[in-house]
Amino acid sequence: MSHPRPFDPSPVTRPFWEASAQGRFLIQRCGACGAAIFYPRPACNACGSDQLAWEEASGDATVHTFSIARRATHPKFTGDEPYVVAIVELAEGPHVTTNIVGCDPADVHIGMAVRLTFDEVGADGFALPLFQPA
Repeated sequence: MSHPRPFDPSPVTRPFWEASAQGRFLIQRCGACGAAIFYPRPACNACGSDQLAWEEASGDATVHTFSIARRATHPKFTGDEPYVVAIVELAEGPHVTTNIVGCDPADVHIGMAVRLTFDEVGADGFALPLFQPA
């Protein structure tokens, strides 16, 4: 599957993308309220604080919901159908929109334990986080 790449990461998201190239998945943690946050933001979505620090997530997650795409949702996905677009809940709490790979789409189910994996590091220097059966 050919995954669309980030075009030009912002200063807020750049640390996440740089870590992805090293096989690390970063989330943010609020120093004021302790909330775990994903996707990268300049302020906590729970309390509004800008006291955010990066931490590495465990890579463990559970399928929260999913859909099997039988038509390409992006031109770069043409020819890869069917594939799974999912929202997974990280062990740390945040939800992440991703693809489930490494299994038949018909085998994916809500509550399924999944584990972080990455696609290849592209010419842009980034790797996309994906999830596969644990």
